[in-house]
Amino acid sequence: MNKSDFYYDLPQELIAQTPLERRDGSRMMTLSRETGKVEHRHFFDLPSMLRPGDCLVLNDSRVIPARLLGVHAQKGSAVEVLLLRDEGDGLWDCITRPGKRTRVGDELSFGDGKLTATVESVDENGNRHVRFHYDGIFLEIIEDLGRMPLPPYITEQLDDPSRYQTVYARNPGSAAAPTAGLHFTPELLASLEAMGVSIARVTLHVGLGTFRPVKADVIEEHHMHAEYYEVSQETADLINRCRAAGGRIISVGTTSTRTLESVALDDGTIPAKTGWTDIFIYPGYRFKAIDGLITNFHLPESTLIMLVSAFAGYDETMAAYREAVAERYRFFSFGDCMFIS
Repeated sequence: MNKSDFYYDLPQELIAQTPLERRDGSRMMTLSRETGKVEHRHFFDLPSMLRPGDCLVLNDSRVIPARLLGVHAQKGSAVEVLLLRDEGDGLWDCITRPGKRTRVGDELSFGDGKLTATVESVDENGNRHVRFHYDGIFLEIIEDLGRMPLPPYITEQLDDPSRYQTVYARNPGSAAAPTAGLHFTPELLASLEAMGVSIARVTLHVGLGTFRPVKADVIEEHHMHAEYYEVSQETADLINRCRAAGGRIISVGTTSTRTLESVALDDGTIPAKTGWTDIFIYPGYRFKAIDGLITNFHLPESTLIMLVSAFAGYDETMAAYREAVAERYRFFSFGDCMFIS
């Protein structure tokens, strides 16, 4: 398939710039894979669409303030560094701006020298591998110096950074939020558990694999950037018990989906596992792990809309997106969502 097959027209004003005051007040389009029927609901209606015995799978990764603003120690010019992946021993895979002016051997400084760094290498994608030097705990330092890495299509200031975190985020490491989970409230999760819906948690640290644009015209030529995941024994057991009892596995977001599909055995069994995944899901993929998907509306020609098309059907997905535009849904990170079952 071609990248252009996943293009759709989106008016600029439909890109949500700020979150709704009420997290679960967002609109939710429902799409039946069996009938193709589309309905228009709200996220707070979710309990009426789930059944006792179902299992929701959440990505509990926490966004770190991964955007660092500093200076070239030698040149005195401004530099911006986006942390993507912790490679150990202070070394991070990063995107720098301006990229061409950030060269191997350059020294960078942040927070008047509270944090310094050296550019050690440049990879084939243009990413910089930067080693940081500091006293103390790195995550505490960037909590002080860093900024929330909002996507470039969000141009308004976010007054409350916690709104770009899910209420269940606990494992720091993401450079972007797993946005399907932004609609949940503690009260909604509690009500789902009270009605017999199980809540399972996986971790996938969102990095370049999730939001890197597809540059190849033929999508099969696109290669995903690897992202780190964790599936605990407790989570694996919970999901497997649910499936054995006839419950549905409902994945919250494309990142949870990619995690489950990366580890699932051919019969759908989920093992406990940690590692790196570069799985790329597009139409033609045979799903092993999930029965339903909660997901936001994604950018045209992105790997995310390709994953949704693989699960819901290409024609059905593109028709649903056209209807969402016609119905004036809010799009992308702070926008509305779909429930596909």
